[in-house]
Amino acid sequence: MKKKKLLLSLIAGMTLTFSAVTMQPSNSKAQTTSHDPVIFIHGAGGIGASFYGIENYLKKQGWSDNELYAIEMNDKSGNNQNNAKQLASYVDEVLKKTGKSKVDIVGHSMGGPNALTYILNGGGSKVNDVVTFGSPNKMVTSKAPVGTDPTHKILYTSIYSTNDYVVNNWLSPLQGAKNVQISGADHLSMLMNSRVNELIKEGLNGGGENSN
Repeated sequence: MKKKKLLLSLIAGMTLTFSAVTMQPSNSKAQTTSHDPVIFIHGAGGIGASFYGIENYLKKQGWSDNELYAIEMNDKSGNNQNNAKQLASYVDEVLKKTGKSKVDIVGHSMGGPNALTYILNGGGSKVNDVVTFGSPNKMVTSKAPVGTDPTHKILYTSIYSTNDYVVNNWLSPLQGAKNVQISGADHLSMLMNSRVNELIKEGLNGGGENSN
């Protein structure tokens, strides 16, 4: 009986040790991952929840819940001035909450012009990477804004699709941005497109480049 109890104790100890070893990698990954907080800006008539698929994709790529924020615009018309003001307050709240000095921005449709307006109105010193997709960026500017601090480079990526029949392709590219044309996704399905997800991840990892 004593031998049986000793054997059971040894098995239990080995099981606990094995569990601790196999669980360690996932815990260490969560502790070492760190990104700028990402703010998602929806388009006219949109909602913050429309980025659900993209957020889940980024979580699988190493982003954590407290690094992903989707703003719910009060003005659903996409008005640049109104939304840029709300965005300014939201950026400050996110920076205070996370303790970071910069945010990254992802804008769909009018979310792109909203972000550009915010940057042109003085928000550039608080932004690192900007990714827009299906966005009529030229409604605001034809050049990627440099921001208020000439020593700090904001990296831009503009994604647009040949199948987007809501926003004309020529409105999306920005001089000084990494402009990427894709096909097969329309204006709304870009929110649930694997290629767009990959490009967003690249842009948030500093993949935007001043190319043209």
